[in-house]
Amino acid sequence: MVKYIVKRILLSILILLGVSLIIYVLVRLMPADFLETKYAEQLKMKTITQEQIDQMKKDAGVWMPDAFLTIELGDGGEHAGEKLTKDTKSANYDRVQNGLMNFSELCFGNYYNEKRTVRLEIKENKEAILYEINEEGVAESIASGNAVFDEDVYDAVVLKLDGADVNSIVDYRVATGGEKAGAVFVYYFKWLGNMFQGNLGESFIHHKPVAQVISEHMWVSFIISLIATVLQLIIAIPMGITSATHQYSVRDYTVTVITMIGISLPSFFFAAILVKIFSSWLGWFPASGLVSGGSNAGGFMGFLDMAWHLVLPMTVLVVLSIGGLMRYTRTNMLEVLNSDYIRTARAKGLSEKKVIYVHAFRNTMIPLMTLVAGILPSLFGGAMITEEVFSIDGIGRLAYKALSQGDLPFIMGYNMFLAVLTVIGTLLSDIMYAVVDPRVKITK
Repeated sequence: MVKYIVKRILLSILILLGVSLIIYVLVRLMPADFLETKYAEQLKMKTITQEQIDQMKKDAGVWMPDAFLTIELGDGGEHAGEKLTKDTKSANYDRVQNGLMNFSELCFGNYYNEKRTVRLEIKENKEAILYEINEEGVAESIASGNAVFDEDVYDAVVLKLDGADVNSIVDYRVATGGEKAGAVFVYYFKWLGNMFQGNLGESFIHHKPVAQVISEHMWVSFIISLIATVLQLIIAIPMGITSATHQYSVRDYTVTVITMIGISLPSFFFAAILVKIFSSWLGWFPASGLVSGGSNAGGFMGFLDMAWHLVLPMTVLVVLSIGGLMRYTRTNMLEVLNSDYIRTARAKGLSEKKVIYVHAFRNTMIPLMTLVAGILPSLFGGAMITEEVFSIDGIGRLAYKALSQGDLPFIMGYNMFLAVLTVIGTLLSDIMYAVVDPRVKITK
């Protein structure tokens, strides 16, 4: 068994690498951009530059090239013909074309190559100044002159500069698909290296390490999910057994209809109905949160207050989850009840109760145990929609906010957290299968 577990762990690591790459690519394709949204007003007020925002993205490993401005130094001086590049936004270029932004504003900023950095400033009077920035960050003027938009040069502005470089050209181009894909893979491997060191990055929203945010909030979701899972097992398994032992009876049809309703209802819709009836109309239960507003109750009273708040969320989680497990139990129970050894047990004169709960249910437990062992991700992963509806600050609600606001480091950390739990849950399912069924030997 040890050899099998080691092989499965090694295989799981390879699977996790593939899953992490897929998740990373999908996350990078999300339209939401937290940093762009957060600093949009400051960018308009010019209290922050696009270069500073892009640098934040590079530090966080979420930067992707959009477009470039390239300055080609002119036909004078020792740097003649040298090219330096600056990142820019295609949306800003579109604003220039529509007359909503000056081309000089687009060109303003630092241009880089492997040798040096130069800074281009274009003032309101169209005076252009080119600085070279040394290793100490000091800018020294190397040329100056006028910036003239040359209509004969497509997507370019000609800088008629005096000094070392004259008639330099700033050219605009959109980033290619290869350049964008290259940036994704470069930052993926950077993120992967940090992950192996236990660093999942810093959450944009919470301004804390992602691992810390997950550890602080996952226990709320775990407690809620654990209680809901226990209630689910207590309710669903007996319902599945009684439905199977009374096949095609009124009891069977009643249980089936109830469970099918539970399966069919979306969680947000069912939660909204419960809030409307039991919170808004009847006022029996609070609509949101884990504790009453302004309450500092502790001990047993605090526990009762929290339990009172969790009645509706628990109802949603349990009702919507018992249907699948009940049908699974019913199907497996019916299969076992039609087996030859069950007929033999009945022919020996054993009581129906002993036949069902000793012989039949024992074999029904085999697939059930493997199913239960695989619920590990749901215990720690949270119920995203339910937690959001009831304003419960569990890990699921945090993930929902991260998705809607584009908190990419947290999304990546959360998804990898779930992926690891899924692999562990699958491994536990294999082990549990061997535990509950002695005929199964895990040797390969």
